Amino acid sequence: MSFTTLLFLILIGLAAGLLSGFIGVGGGIIIIPLLMIFLGMSQHQAQGTSLAVMLPPIGILAAWNYHKAGFVDWKFALIISATFIIGGYISSNWAVNIDVKSLKKFFGIMLLIGGLKLIFGK
Repeated sequence: MSFTTLLFLILIGLAAGLLSGFIGVGGGIIIIPLLMIFLGMSQHQAQGTSLAVMLPPIGILAAWNYHKAGFVDWKFALIISATFIIGGYISSNWAVNIDVKSLKKFFGIMLLIGGLKLIFGK
């Protein structure tokens, strides 16, 4: 594996981990607002709960199906996973210490960007 490939894998893992740990992306885009709206959770509580839901068992069966079909590069997946964990740990430490108003704004901006990309993207 080339250094450039390794660097990209690490950056992908860190970026995914940072965003996941900071705003609980993934299923969290749906879970977090629903926990806040329907269960009255704070932004911090909803994000923590969303992250707990996303622990490894969620993707095991899906990954197994892709593996059986020959569509998993385990070397790449392991590198991204390791750096994802590191990024998630670092950013979750930031997120639990940031004021809720700033956290909500950042979360809203990320949702808006994602929505606009879905609407206007190719």
